Amino acid sequence: MRARQDILAIVVFCITYLLISGRRLKVLPLNRPAAALLGTVLMVSSGVLTPEQAYRAVDYDTLVLLLGMMLISSYLFMAGFFDWAADFVLRRAETPQRLLLYLIIVSGTLSALLVNDTVCLMLTPLVVAVMVRGKLPLSPYLLALAMSANLGSVATLVGNPQNMIIGHLSGIAFHRFSASLLPVAIAGLGIQYLILRFGFRKMLREAVIHRPEVQPPALDGRLLVLTIGVLALVFGGFLAGLNLAWTALAGGALIMVLARRDTHEVLRLVDWHLLVFFAALFIVVKGLDTTGLPDRIYQALQGVFGASATSQAWNFAWFSAIGSNIFSNVPFVLVAGKWVHNFADPHLTWKIMAMATTFAGNLTILGSMANLIVVESARGHVEIGFWDYARYGIPITILTTVAGLLMMKP
Repeated sequence: MRARQDILAIVVFCITYLLISGRRLKVLPLNRPAAALLGTVLMVSSGVLTPEQAYRAVDYDTLVLLLGMMLISSYLFMAGFFDWAADFVLRRAETPQRLLLYLIIVSGTLSALLVNDTVCLMLTPLVVAVMVRGKLPLSPYLLALAMSANLGSVATLVGNPQNMIIGHLSGIAFHRFSASLLPVAIAGLGIQYLILRFGFRKMLREAVIHRPEVQPPALDGRLLVLTIGVLALVFGGFLAGLNLAWTALAGGALIMVLARRDTHEVLRLVDWHLLVFFAALFIVVKGLDTTGLPDRIYQALQGVFGASATSQAWNFAWFSAIGSNIFSNVPFVLVAGKWVHNFADPHLTWKIMAMATTFAGNLTILGSMANLIVVESARGHVEIGFWDYARYGIPITILTTVAGLLMMKP
């Protein structure tokens, strides 16, 4: 009976991740959240998990943290902050090269403070509008937006979903995590700028910024000050060691109370699909865990990682980069995160995993949700193909990962 359930769990896991990793199939046109929900239902209906086990499998801290940060991001959007930021960058940039640099800095910084997927979702339409208005080539700036959102998000435990999971599983303090990875993020953004500037040097040299006389976007000053003030309080709570999830949600709730705006409006901006996706994903991974397969995989690979902290850091970094591109970074972290306590330096390994799975998102266009959001949102204006992205993504991923490993001195 147990062997039958193990086989069912593995089959359901493989079907779910095939649907998640690939494009929508004509036979079964499911997006990622729907595919994960299907996997959840199959895990329970096949008897691999009971409903009670499925409920307990969900990491509610991660979902609450995501929800809290999305609420804060949504209020910034409603205040007109993202529209203003995109317009401000265009007005202040004197050359196309400097505009590229400013966009990388803005995208990377916002993604460290907020969730990178949310930043891309809100910034992409505005960046496209700004570039079209300024009669500038879209490709270099869209790549800059997506890649810097990935790179910048590694700096904090709230920058991307996999970091949130790592923060919960590892118990690493917010300030200790950022002390190690903020310099790595800054170096990564610098490497990205140099490669994109060199790769698009001819296009950028020939481009001219056109600044039509358009009124700057209006800002809701009261809401903006309120949201930034609450965001500062939230990060103060993070640094003080308060619970990340409930500190973020408390910040979101506080703005809802003080903003005096229709709360339906802000709740419509929350990416509920992403929350459903992660909740279902926790259950599917739990079903796989019951088989003991992840532990057997680690035992088989243990010798490959080496025995010293240095060899484990380098080998696990490349293993994580490849694994997160095959399975997607969040599913990979959920599975491989159970191995970390076996490593020579678990705290270092958690940070290496955060860096490698985040930076690996830049390897291909399918490497992270942020990439897909940017490319799909801009599809009506420019087509960015797989190789158009990979020709820059591959060297940026390799160089930023190597730089990060050297800086963390494993």
